[in-house]
Formats: sequence, structure tokens, C-alpha cells
Amino acid sequence: MNNFVYDIQTKVYFGKDQLGNLAPELKKYGKKVLLTYGGGSIKKNGLYQRILDELNKGDFEVFELSGIDPNPRVSSVNQGAQICKKENIDVLLAVGGGSVIDCTKYIGAAAYYDGDAWDIMLKKVDVKKALPLFTVLTLSATGTEMNAAGVISNPETNDKIGLIFPPLRPKVSFLDPTLTYSVSKYQTACGSADILNHIF
Repeated sequence: MNNFVYDIQTKVYFGKDQLGNLAPELKKYGKKVLLTYGGGSIKKNGLYQRILDELNKGDFEVFELSGIDPNPRVSSVNQGAQICKKENIDVLLAVGGGSVIDCTKYIGAAAYYDGDAWDIMLKKVDVKKALPLFTVLTLSATGTEMNAAGVISNPETNDKIGLIFPPLRPKVSFLDPTLTYSVSKYQTACGSADILNHIF
């Protein structure tokens, strides 16, 4: 399949080696980047270093939040929001699957709120704005890389809540099928089932 770019509110770069467009696009939003990811698979498969190499080309100041869990927790959202406030982050870069991206969406919203991010999930706060979000997808599943929805869990209350806020929609997403090659057959099948569930 040929590479292509299309824009349906989220600008999508699809295809192999599209990460060369990352730095030029990020520059439109600022120089301070919060890079978010999960358990470290992106370091094992080399994607982490590729991302850093691209960011170094643009002379960005990069901060990191790692260890985002599947079914992302509100504690990670609060942690990310604190980094954003302390370091005056300009733009968010989520590298991973749906959990990492969902968590980062709410980090972007919580960066403009002084209370607990769980208040957002309880609809005590109306999200009017969020930090701009870029995504690099590593697992095809939820479609969160180009929508305004996200799901966050709270182990303390045993709740898992999904909401939609237009400002959470990513600005730019990179969909390179080769970045999913290291995903196991089982996880690929799970992602396929997730895709089918979201269709209906």
C-alpha cells in the first residue's frame, strides 16, 4: 500500500517511514514535549530511539512519562498533568496503543485543571481546552488515534469511565503498519476483535 496523508480534523500520516514528518509538525505547536509510553516495549523494538532521534532534529526539550498501564489509571493522568504544569509543556506525544493515547488525552485536559483529574471523569469539569496531542500508534485496536474519546480507570473506586470531549482529539497521528510487526499474534487478534466491536 502506498503512503498517504489525509485530514479529518486529525491529520493522519499513513505508511512506512512517515516519522520524518514528526518534528516539522510538532514545531507548529511548541518546543517543550511530554513523551508518554507504556511498559517499555518501544525501547526493546527500537522505536523509542527513533522517536528521540526525530525529536533531536527539531531541538525539542523532551520530558517523559513512562509506565502507563493497560486500562490507564487516573494516577498516571495526575502525574502527567503535574509535569505539564511544572515544565510548561507545549505539546504531548503519545507513543503506544489505546491505553497510552487515552491517558495522554486526559493529561492534556488535566493540565488546565488544578484539582484531581478524576473530577473530569465525573463530569464535574467541562473540558473546554487541552494541550495539543500527537500520537504514534503501535497497536491497531480502538481508533483513539483519531477521535475525541478516552477511557480512564480508578482502582480506588473500582470505576472505569469513558467520555468524549472535542478538545481531546489528536492534532496529528502517525500510522505506520511496520510499527505493529513486533506485536504478538494474540495481541493482534485482540486488537482485531476490538476493531470489530467498535464498528458495531
